[in-house]
Amino acid sequence: MKLYTVVLIIVIAAAPLLAGNPPGGTKGEAGFDKLKSLVGSWKGKDSEGKPVTISYKLVSAGTSVMETLDMAENHEAMITMYHMNGDKLMMTHYCSLGNQPRMRAEKAAKDGNTIAFSFMDVTNLATKDDNYMKKLVFTFKDDDHFSQQWTMRMKGNQEHPDVFEFERVK
Repeated sequence: MKLYTVVLIIVIAAAPLLAGNPPGGTKGEAGFDKLKSLVGSWKGKDSEGKPVTISYKLVSAGTSVMETLDMAENHEAMITMYHMNGDKLMMTHYCSLGNQPRMRAEKAAKDGNTIAFSFMDVTNLATKDDNYMKKLVFTFKDDDHFSQQWTMRMKGNQEHPDVFEFERVK
């Protein structure tokens, strides 16, 4: 009888470990999975029609997605890192402006085709009037097309949006 009780206690104690995550995971994980689907190379244009290329790569044993954005007029790429922080999807943008805004994904759209990131904080900002990226919205159109709308905070309070349209390179 004692052996039966000990085995029962072990099984009950181990059950949560064996159960794993619920199907579908958190909304943040769903957004992260959507970003993982972008792995590869993409070509596109900014809102002025200038060529832009972007690529996505899984790094750090699949715990982060690295985005490399090359714009025609910039001589060096900008990097954005996406990762989970608990159940929240986060990103840090290493901007050509020399600062690094951090953003967190808002509630996912019901259709799962939009991820909106909102400003949390920014490092390496020399003055409160320096420009920095404040918001990023991904819109997934299909497996081979998506857009990004970046919003920059300028001169203290003005906001300037810029839309990039991308198509997967095959």
